[in-house]
Amino acid sequence: MSYDQIDVPEDGEQITLVDEETGELNVPETPIIPIIYGDGIGSDVGPAAQKVLDAAAEATGRSIAWMRLYAGGSAREKYDENLPQETVDAIREHRVAIKGPLTTPVGAGFRSLNVALRKKLDLYANVRPTYHLDGVPSPVKNPSAMDMITFRENTEDVYAGIEWEAGTDEVQEVKEFVEDEMGFDNTIHDGPVGIGVKPITEFGSKRLIREAIDYAIANDRPTVTLVHKGNIMKFTEGAFRDWGYEVAEEEYGEDVLTEDELWEEYDGEQPEGTVVVQDRIADNMLQQILTRTDEYDVIATMNLNGDYMSDAAGAQIGGLGIAPGANFGHGRCLAEPVHGSAPKYAGEDKVNPTAMILSGREMLDYLGWSDAADLVRDAVEQTISEGTVTYDLHRQIEGGEKLATSEFAEAVVDKIDELA
Repeated sequence: MSYDQIDVPEDGEQITLVDEETGELNVPETPIIPIIYGDGIGSDVGPAAQKVLDAAAEATGRSIAWMRLYAGGSAREKYDENLPQETVDAIREHRVAIKGPLTTPVGAGFRSLNVALRKKLDLYANVRPTYHLDGVPSPVKNPSAMDMITFRENTEDVYAGIEWEAGTDEVQEVKEFVEDEMGFDNTIHDGPVGIGVKPITEFGSKRLIREAIDYAIANDRPTVTLVHKGNIMKFTEGAFRDWGYEVAEEEYGEDVLTEDELWEEYDGEQPEGTVVVQDRIADNMLQQILTRTDEYDVIATMNLNGDYMSDAAGAQIGGLGIAPGANFGHGRCLAEPVHGSAPKYAGEDKVNPTAMILSGREMLDYLGWSDAADLVRDAVEQTISEGTVTYDLHRQIEGGEKLATSEFAEAVVDKIDELA
């Protein structure tokens, strides 16, 4: 298979890397950007997002040359495999891409196609911004208090996939090693057992936490909170916490303070322009984002904690159907919505494309097109606040106009034209 078979646009230029250390990009006026529509409702939300992002680029004097790539069901139909190497290579080469939801079929050879893509490209930071859009129904009284961004480590913890199935020879070997060699002889109950290993490395932890701190500095966010369960898992999650403080204290000078330094040196009054690094226990943090929502800005955490935390935060602003996300690493960005593929709604032109559209907004921001990114958010918010929404929101509000997926995208494009 060659790149000619994955629709390389003739009118675009390739995004290149300017600085390996900073990840700075050289972005042309018409960059080639790969797009994977994805499975299930991806065939609906992918084209809708593409239309909105095209409009935002055009309104700010630019354009996008889309390269259609395939993974999941579309790749099986076209190439008889779930994740063609050419798809991975194209994203690696072109550096910035967007994808819809993918469904991993039973017996596919992957635990998850989404995870496989992130791992193959070493996109180690899963970033999920959580903010409320005016007009979106929420289960909490003050959803606008939520304005938080979660940096979730993408390659270790449960995503390492190191585990052994109950009843196998391998799990028995691990059990015997743990009990006989390591001394945990009264820890594992008798009978069938599944065993997993939870790797948390200094390398993986520190590079993720650097991303979070760098983001806070660049975007005037006053706090970075390390979320962990280090009171129990002292040598894994506790180590993540300790390595986080090492990064803050050793690499950032006076621009970054620990919470202890803030109180010892400044009596709790944070100097303007600084970032405070603090930590919270994971279970308490799930409470805190409900009871003290506006106190948190940037979260840095491991994979499983980040999954729970970002989903719980998403519920406060209306649910995962509108929650954007993106994966970063080595000067690359793969934007993707948080929601799944919902195959029963596939092709019905019914579902809400907001999460895919706002994931595209994160991609535009990464390109340095902040004006286009702001246009996308403002246009989506105004469209929803005026009551022109898809069925999922329409059934939760009084009045308003129910739109199909494609009609909602057209409404957002019209709003971009008004705002530009």
